[in-house]
Amino acid sequence: MQILTRDVPPRTAWTLEQAGVHPLLSRLFAARGIQSPDELDDGLAKLLPPQTLKGTEAAANLLADAIDAQKRLCIVADYDCDGATACAVGLRGLRMLGAQHVSYIVPDRVVDGYGLTAPIAQRVQQAGADVLITVDNGIASMEGVAQAQALGLQVLVTDHHLPAATLPSADVIVNPNQPGCSFESKALAGVGVMFYVLLALRAELRKRGLFTAETQPKLDALLPLVALGTVADVVKLDNNNRRLVAQGLKRIRAGAMPTGMLALFKAAGRDARVATTFDFGFALGPRINAAGRLSDMTLGIECLSTDDAARADELARQLDSINRERRDIEGDMRQQAMEIAESLMDDSEEPPPAICVFDPDFHEGVVGIVASRIKDKFHRPCFVFAASNAPGKEHELKGSGRSIPGFHLRDALDLMVKKHPHLLLRFGGHAMAAGCTIEEEHLELFEACFMEVAAQLLSPATLQRKLETDGPLDAQYRRAEFVDVMHKEVWGQGFAPPVFSDEVEVVSQRLVGEKHLALKLKHQGQPVDGIWFGRIEPLPARVKLAYRLDVDEWQGQKRVRFMVEAAEL
Repeated sequence: MQILTRDVPPRTAWTLEQAGVHPLLSRLFAARGIQSPDELDDGLAKLLPPQTLKGTEAAANLLADAIDAQKRLCIVADYDCDGATACAVGLRGLRMLGAQHVSYIVPDRVVDGYGLTAPIAQRVQQAGADVLITVDNGIASMEGVAQAQALGLQVLVTDHHLPAATLPSADVIVNPNQPGCSFESKALAGVGVMFYVLLALRAELRKRGLFTAETQPKLDALLPLVALGTVADVVKLDNNNRRLVAQGLKRIRAGAMPTGMLALFKAAGRDARVATTFDFGFALGPRINAAGRLSDMTLGIECLSTDDAARADELARQLDSINRERRDIEGDMRQQAMEIAESLMDDSEEPPPAICVFDPDFHEGVVGIVASRIKDKFHRPCFVFAASNAPGKEHELKGSGRSIPGFHLRDALDLMVKKHPHLLLRFGGHAMAAGCTIEEEHLELFEACFMEVAAQLLSPATLQRKLETDGPLDAQYRRAEFVDVMHKEVWGQGFAPPVFSDEVEVVSQRLVGEKHLALKLKHQGQPVDGIWFGRIEPLPARVKLAYRLDVDEWQGQKRVRFMVEAAEL
């Protein structure tokens, strides 16, 4: 592991500090590309305007006409947290803006697969809908959109995934990544796209005289859901996404959030009054995602869209229970998958350029998480496959992949299809995460082709495991009150949480729980506790550590401790 220190432009850090930003935060922000204090303004007025997102005005007209004609609207959601929050935002927002008939359908991961398929379109039409709205899917649904239109439905696609060369024939498409869209935030999550459509719809209804600026519904009530979906989908936290998340967090900390979100905080044992992005990514998000992985995402959407506190508590407890089951399944699968991955090592104990793992007993709902764990351990692009349980699709394998910086996973799949046009039945995704479906008989060909593409595109520098840090921490900032200040900021994908690095003295070390290393350290001559989760090998007496800051509270006393991430050995 090579521990690196981010560059800090001194003039930028000084400018931020002069504007009243905390000195250490000034350094952290400057290292993450913040150029001026204006970029740190998280006010709603600073959000990118909806009219710059291609398709929003056409979508607003379509929806305003539909509401005026009392047409029946049906949202087709996705079965992850972004899809669930986008669906809940759509349900709540459309009703706030006057829609009388709004329902939803969420595909079953096993039976239906991903996105708007032709059978899903038929179900929407049979349910009596007039307008079909996709959230967090649809940009690749050529057949589903065509089928819906053939059945007489109007189709509005709202999505954020990368489009193929051909777009579906929807009445309107809203996607920041579609050709000709000048919207600056290409990283907008699916829930963010739906929120922007609602902002445009409200503006259109204002223009039509249904609301004034004073009487219009306050859509900012939806921002806690937007924040949750944005962080859980691990999209880049650019300036616009950070503002959306910051606004959502402010409302949650003030107690203003949907009933189901509060119930999820309670079920996860988290305090909403001090909510952070960490809570979204590691507490609420996984509980929502668990429903789509192992059960039915209807549970997650119902939890986020109900206003009945008792019902919300019941659903949150169910989601918590499903998440515990998911963890058990994942633990067994991860151990088995790691053993398979380790068997692929050559005599030098170097992993191959890419890793592909399959076992007939794997659960398809957990393959993505397991792929992520393998990628983290071996620092290689990885695909994990499971047999499909869908009726009539038993001969298919469903794979989920995770990548490392410098290797674009979806582009790699595209290259593989160009070489072997019949290799992938379906595929899609982003640079760091992608999914695909193959015939089981093509597994060996997929593995060979994946390895070949990885060997071509991966350089020795890319394969060198590196960790970017914020360098040494001045001892004056090793205080609980500063850690609290730091935790309140918006950190996440593309705006990394602070990780510091220092050479420290290891005074003592012992194993706790048989798999974690508890440390007594001397940092700049002063004692501090540390913990390294998942580490059992002892450390030398002096070592350079990369660590996050955490506050440990015991008998009313708050003490800072180091959460160790890595060591340069």
